[in-house]
Amino acid sequence: MKIAIAGKAEKTGNYVRYVTAFGAESVVALRPEEIAGCHGLLLPGGGDITPAFYGEQNRGSADIDTELDILQLQAFDLAVKKGLPVLGICKGLQVINVALKGTLIQNLEPPVGERHRYDGEDKYHKSVISKATWLHRLYGGETIVNSAHHQAIDRLGKGLSVVSRCPLDDCIEAVAHESLPIIGVQWHPERIDFEKSGTDGGKVLKYFLELIHMTGHKIL
Repeated sequence: MKIAIAGKAEKTGNYVRYVTAFGAESVVALRPEEIAGCHGLLLPGGGDITPAFYGEQNRGSADIDTELDILQLQAFDLAVKKGLPVLGICKGLQVINVALKGTLIQNLEPPVGERHRYDGEDKYHKSVISKATWLHRLYGGETIVNSAHHQAIDRLGKGLSVVSRCPLDDCIEAVAHESLPIIGVQWHPERIDFEKSGTDGGKVLKYFLELIHMTGHKIL
């Protein structure tokens, strides 16, 4: 099974290891022809999305790579057209939201920002999960997650539903599309520390691979 990771090779090592640890083949790709030959799309973490793509001026966004944003948004559109399952992680979740006409909070203010922002190491906190959702089937009603972000979903994209939130500030931490095989998390399952959290991040990838099977994108 081939999973396209829509990013740059020098910044996607964690995601490559995450995918290959479960027997899938990772293809770090941004070209449409490479993505089209895969069974699913993983949108990885990274910097901030160009605010113009959701109709705003810059009010705190940083580490912007507009060319990469364009390619990732195009990769998402291609996956939707081909019916490929999509998993978004951190920035990847935000790419999904923006692609579906949602908006972002560009800079989480204190004390929320301190709770989630990366300052040399991930932050850990409880996340409450909605019943009858894909994440609830994996972890139950709550789990500990790791944060490394200073932005968050503001207006939810079309067709998306909220799967989990931080109970301390209501920050959206996972979503699912209501009719398409699209899921996303604001945290980092590819590197979460099990000893600190008790959360097995591999369950997210395993579910994504199951989603690919369920949608008929079989192993070649």
